Amino acid sequence: MSEDQAVEAVVHLYVEGMAFAHEGALRKAFHPRASIIGNYEGSVEWLSLDEFVAAVISEGSAPAGTQPVIQIEALDVTGDTASVKVVDHFGGMRFSDYLSLLKIDGRWTIVGKLYYLHS
Repeated sequence: MSEDQAVEAVVHLYVEGMAFAHEGALRKAFHPRASIIGNYEGSVEWLSLDEFVAAVISEGSAPAGTQPVIQIEALDVTGDTASVKVVDHFGGMRFSDYLSLLKIDGRWTIVGKLYYLHS
């Protein structure tokens, strides 16, 4: 598996975790000290991983049998760092996510998520 493919696998794990409110997938995709930042409903949201996971779980899972909509618009890997722009649909909302990943102990993990909620 190439580094690009390994990064894409983490991105897909993240989107599946969000779409289906799967705590284990989210915790596997993100570093425990990751930050999740963006404007949500008119105010800045600056969340820890625990707060983010709780928010996703409170939103609930997508209906059974549905597939998350995801489009990777940019992916750049340089050494043990990566940056990914992904557009996804979650809970009837469309987001542009800017994910920063770091390869730690041979495994890619999301260390930061900056997002934009489209109106």
